[in-house]
Amino acid sequence: MTIQLLSKNEVTDTLQLQLTELYKQLNAELTQLDLATVLSNHTTDVVICRDGDVLVGIAMMAKYKVVSGYKGMIEDVVVSSEYRGKGIGRKLMVKLLEQAEKEKLNDVLLFTGHHRTAAIALYKSLGFKLKDSGLYVKKYVK
Repeated sequence: MTIQLLSKNEVTDTLQLQLTELYKQLNAELTQLDLATVLSNHTTDVVICRDGDVLVGIAMMAKYKVVSGYKGMIEDVVVSSEYRGKGIGRKLMVKLLEQAEKEKLNDVLLFTGHHRTAAIALYKSLGFKLKDSGLYVKKYVK
């Protein structure tokens, strides 16, 4: 298994198709942007795990600047169901956190559902703490 930070020129049609299938395990109703678009402006880091040529895990960190600092938001961490429990999620997260440190981010944030106990345990073990705040969302129709 290999863990790597993905660059735009490494995106292939096969990788994009594998990502589409992998994301169905996260949320089958998600509308996806293609990876090349996501990677085009250098504001998102994408880390993948492959078993040979097969995509088995992915995690992303969107980076942004605001008055309170330079921040990262972890998004869309998913490991294929047949590969869960093997430490892949941890390796993906560690790679993203190494990027955050390298880029001198002030904070890295993430959101996860309260029912995702394994994910919560992983995030806490990596030093994340529950923030006393609420998450609000406003959806826009496409």
